[in-house]
Amino acid sequence: LSRGLGDVYKRQFFPKVVSPLIDTIKMSILGTVIGCVIALPVAILSSSNINKSIPVVWLIRFLLGLIRTLPTLIIALVCALIFSLGTFSGTIAIAIFTFGIVAKMLFESIETIDMGPFEAMEALGANKFQAFWSACVPQILPVYLSHCLYCFEMNVRASAILGYVGAGGLGITINERIGWRDYNGLGTVLLTLFVAVLIIENLSQFLRSKLS
Repeated sequence: LSRGLGDVYKRQFFPKVVSPLIDTIKMSILGTVIGCVIALPVAILSSSNINKSIPVVWLIRFLLGLIRTLPTLIIALVCALIFSLGTFSGTIAIAIFTFGIVAKMLFESIETIDMGPFEAMEALGANKFQAFWSACVPQILPVYLSHCLYCFEMNVRASAILGYVGAGGLGITINERIGWRDYNGLGTVLLTLFVAVLIIENLSQFLRSKLS
């Protein structure tokens, strides 16, 4: 009887999980896109083989290192205090976290590319932007997209707990279920999150394998 009541409860509770799950995925997508877009020009400026100004390179790298030392929950807490509670704070927190990770991985990738075509373009009279766009972008684009997809995988998992500091998503539901000792509901939330993360990770790995 208790098992039957548990099954009924799960069927009734599951629709309440869908909306926070969608919010979590939307936060992850939007935060990843914003962070990755901002990371691209910053990573270029952080690359010593592109930017010859050593003080600027080290200053940007210092700021990136500072951002990466902050846990996502701390960033989300600060964003919640600044922008108030809700998914907007979570999105900004994910964007900042993604920016720090992608910019760091990308400038390391840029520093390993073949600079021969870039120097040849400059010798032919192209400016730095034209030379970089024609000679370097085709080399770093697959790596850049792979980094973005990898961060998206991490962000889906991370965004699920941002609700603990009021940043929206599934974290609020998880916190409520634990507070009310509703372990049947908590199990439903965790199972739904597990299935969603599994699907997203497999899709991301498939896309990254195509890029490589």
